Amino acid sequence: MADPKALLLVQEEQYQEYNKLAATLDEVDLSCGQFRGYDLRKFHLANANLSESYLRNADLRGLDLSQAKLRGASLKGCKISGVLFPETISPEEIRLSLDYGTRLRERSL
Repeated sequence: MADPKALLLVQEEQYQEYNKLAATLDEVDLSCGQFRGYDLRKFHLANANLSESYLRNADLRGLDLSQAKLRGASLKGCKISGVLFPETISPEEIRLSLDYGTRLRERSL
């Protein structure tokens, strides 16, 4: 279940407080979050669970998401220049999600 405090900090764009909270946790649960159009570049999302999240038109540029959980997230129209995605998500999956809003699927390594 999503962490209500973390969700509120993201929704209110309180990235400094969010980053302090994220530094104290092994995983920040933002699953099923609605982040349409959000600028998330200043948020530390390396240990975030963004599974089933709706990220349409969000700005993710430059983020390290290599350890983030993204299964079922939708990236339609996101800005992703410089994003480091998990190895379990293929470039084809990312492209389909960007273009059509399909939910991301992970593959086994």
